[in-house]
Amino acid sequence: MGWNRLKWFFPMLILAGAILVFILRSSVNDYILSIICFAGINIILAVSLNLTNGFTGLFSLGHPAFMAVGGYVAAILTFPVTRKAMLLPALPSWLAAQQWSLLPALILGGLCATLAAFLIGFPVLRLKGHYLAVATLGFLIILQVLITNLESFTRGPLGLNGLPLLTNLWWVYLWVVITIYVCWKVKHSSLGRSMLAIRENEMAAECLGIPLSRTRIMAFALGAFFAGVAGCLWAHLVTAITPTSFSVIMAFHLVVMVVVGGSGSITGATIAALMLTSVVEILSPLEENLGAYGISEIIISIGLLLILIYRPRGLFGTQEPAFLVKQRQRVSGEVGRSLSYQNGKGGTS
Repeated sequence: MGWNRLKWFFPMLILAGAILVFILRSSVNDYILSIICFAGINIILAVSLNLTNGFTGLFSLGHPAFMAVGGYVAAILTFPVTRKAMLLPALPSWLAAQQWSLLPALILGGLCATLAAFLIGFPVLRLKGHYLAVATLGFLIILQVLITNLESFTRGPLGLNGLPLLTNLWWVYLWVVITIYVCWKVKHSSLGRSMLAIRENEMAAECLGIPLSRTRIMAFALGAFFAGVAGCLWAHLVTAITPTSFSVIMAFHLVVMVVVGGSGSITGATIAALMLTSVVEILSPLEENLGAYGISEIIISIGLLLILIYRPRGLFGTQEPAFLVKQRQRVSGEVGRSLSYQNGKGGTS
């Protein structure tokens, strides 16, 4: 019975999300819908960052860089051909003639972000702690400079404006479900247990035969794929993308989501992403009306300090909801008892 409940959890989650999207689209104005979409994109980013920062114990600040890679790739591929001829006259002819739909552009953007993660992962992931944080932050800054100077492809600091509005609630929350499902399956697989072992004690994990470099790079690349997809969704929701769209402040917000929710908790990252998005959007009108710009960052920083002092492992730590964990443990126990019974029966015969 426990396995049946667990097996139907994600299909029921998809159905509930579809019903919610249908209700929201028919009863909520465009501004609220955009906030809900931004919350979904932040969930994708926080949960995928948890693969690196939470599961493996690496401290990366490079997630916005992978968003930029995926966002720019998808933006160039989906940009109308007529506008490419006007705004990007130096673009190669084979690329200027391309105008893709959203899904293939999303997948290719995610794959390009994954490739970028592989390229920088091999040299960078040898570092640890704040050294790794500085290295990934340096990658973000280098990429921003590179995008600014590739004017024939990106229009430099002007960026690409007037992108088609292709992102909606359906696309965002479809990828939310995919991201949560994939990360959940990874966490409760042998690969996920290897990641958690590396986070707890690298030397002990290596003595057990876990390949440290390969496991780290796999976590880094998988997180980068979903970051690239989130960058594509973000660009086609805002309908514009510039080199400064994905900044150090965004990296700070993503790390706060992971730390507040609990490093290693998918549920915690999801809830923290919703909370942080709500705080930022609620305080934005206050900043504009009172001229108190930066107050949201101050409040978020104070909240982060309080979490670090009074609950350093975050809201959920590394745990997930008890009813799901119990169901998995019950299934594992039933399988273990069945195997023990079969082995005992075979031994007596």
